[in-house]
Amino acid sequence: MTKTFVGTGIAVAVAGLVLAACGGGNDDHAGMNMGGSSAPVTSSAPAQSATHNDADVTFAQEMIQHHQQALDMAKLVPTRSTNNQVKDLASRIERAQDPEIQQMRGWLTQWNAAMSAMPSMSGMHMPSTSSMPGMDHGAMPGMMSDADMRMLEHASGAEFDKMWLQMMVEHHQGAVEMARTELANGANADAKALAQAVIDAQTAEITEMQQLLTTL
Repeated sequence: MTKTFVGTGIAVAVAGLVLAACGGGNDDHAGMNMGGSSAPVTSSAPAQSATHNDADVTFAQEMIQHHQQALDMAKLVPTRSTNNQVKDLASRIERAQDPEIQQMRGWLTQWNAAMSAMPSMSGMHMPSTSSMPGMDHGAMPGMMSDADMRMLEHASGAEFDKMWLQMMVEHHQGAVEMARTELANGANADAKALAQAVIDAQTAEITEMQQLLTTL
């Protein structure tokens, strides 16, 4: 009787160890499946989008104003230009840059930053920058002065087309310069991706406008 009891006890113990080993292996395997697929991506994505520095904030604040003036210039084209190619380009600039403005405003909200670097404009939605008398555009490369914008508003026909193209080339060159600064100094991956997109798109448009100028 004693031998039978001991033998049975050993068998039960061995079976328990086998079951425990199988159960542990399944738990570990399941844990690897869960951890190796979605968990790391979910936890790291918000951290990456939240990472930013002062250069990112400045890029967004200033590029919003820069883009807004480009939209102001583009909106003058339908009623003043006689060139279908200029009209098409202005329409494309509006379609591209307005969503970028909204994207950058979203970043500034997420970062708890003001919409503008100018204290008097902090948190305000400004529909236009070029229409503000006395505003200093000189700090941002490529920005037109109030006098430049008034000249453009009073021109029409071929004179307007030439003036608009020349100004927009300069404006785009300034945006490219600002975007390169962001690539060099920024930390936010999304902001740097937008900066590269600005460089790619606006460099191509500069070439297009320079070619158009030779036909006027």
